[in-house]
Amino acid sequence: MWLNSPVVGVSVTVEWVFGTEDVARIRFAFSPLWEAVFSLRALRDPARHSVHLPFVRAVRPRVAALGLGELLHLIPVEGYVPDFITPPPITPVPDFETDLDLVRHAPPDLVAEEVAEATGPGSPVTERFRTDPRGSIERVVAGLRTYWDEIFADHWPRVYGLLEADVLWRSRRLASGGARELFADLNPDVTWRGDRLRVVRRWNHTGDLAGKGLLLVPTAFRWPEVAAVVHPYQPMLAYPARGIGTLWFDEPPPAPEALAALLGRTRARVLTALAEPASTTALARRFSLTPSAISQHLGVLADGGLVARRRIGREVVYRRTPVGDALVCAS
Repeated sequence: MWLNSPVVGVSVTVEWVFGTEDVARIRFAFSPLWEAVFSLRALRDPARHSVHLPFVRAVRPRVAALGLGELLHLIPVEGYVPDFITPPPITPVPDFETDLDLVRHAPPDLVAEEVAEATGPGSPVTERFRTDPRGSIERVVAGLRTYWDEIFADHWPRVYGLLEADVLWRSRRLASGGARELFADLNPDVTWRGDRLRVVRRWNHTGDLAGKGLLLVPTAFRWPEVAAVVHPYQPMLAYPARGIGTLWFDEPPPAPEALAALLGRTRARVLTALAEPASTTALARRFSLTPSAISQHLGVLADGGLVARRRIGREVVYRRTPVGDALVCAS
């Protein structure tokens, strides 16, 4: 569950103790459902989420007509959101349908307990979930699908690109420097000491990971907070993704004129954009081109030794080589 009860007189931190196997099982994932749910919080209170104002202005007038009352009762302006609608993602490949199935098959007793914590033990919402748990869950699922289909799916590619770039960058940090380097700049509220990870929160918890490892989830719409999840779910730490300030304003960087003259303007812009690793699909979304068109440009750049390919899970990502870096910097 999300750690939600303030503890008086004790250290207000979440602390996980890592065994050797836990360090080896640090992994990343991100969730379209997560982002959709917490985007609704931004819509309900834009003043607290000024970084997302362009999104709020674009979609808020349309949300009122969707009839999301049952869902919105579970998403307060601040405080606890029931875990069953924000479950830890179970696959490194983001998929809304997979996430939605986790909500649909959540244990009714656990759901009722979480709803009571979020809305109050005697609230009308809690009573509906206790008397008709499956019907209530299905109404939430229907609300999530409506919001996704009518509003959020159009914006997911942009959010996806930001989260994917964060995972690629953090994965390189973990590979090159281990857990110490990974957590060194994850967030000011997160510190790694010895075999322990401490997260400053308003709640208290200490426990070992017992071989489960830790799931790290970058998020755009929970910014600027970190969040921790413990039993009975997979231990998880959600943290603000890098580059959040560019999410709604970021355009592909212009290519230097000298580089454009040498490679062609589009190819030069792709090379310039690869200051951070990216996949073909992320680049296609960013440049509003087809994946096949981006693949052609990447193929030429790779053949020229300016970018290199690397497979991460099911995806192939591209990054500039030292030669590519030198060419961009020189131009």
